[in-house]
Amino acid sequence: MSAEETPLKTVGFDARFPNQNQTRHCWQSYVDYHKCINAKGEEFEPCKVFFRTYSSLCPVDWVEKWDAQREAGNFAGDLK
Repeated sequence: MSAEETPLKTVGFDARFPNQNQTRHCWQSYVDYHKCINAKGEEFEPCKVFFRTYSSLCPVDWVEKWDAQREAGNFAGDLK
């Protein structure tokens, strides 16, 4: 495996989200990622954990919708 390849991994267990339905985990990871990058910047390594989590759990359509809402200033979550 080259240095550019990343091994595939599933999202680890999070005790806050014990059920099979991961909708809340998806949402919270998206919100946490944007809070983190707003506070620390996109290159802050711990923020990338939230990015990988929501990228793995959330349907692309949801992320695109939330991104558009953030850009329009009407996203429902608190990202500060």
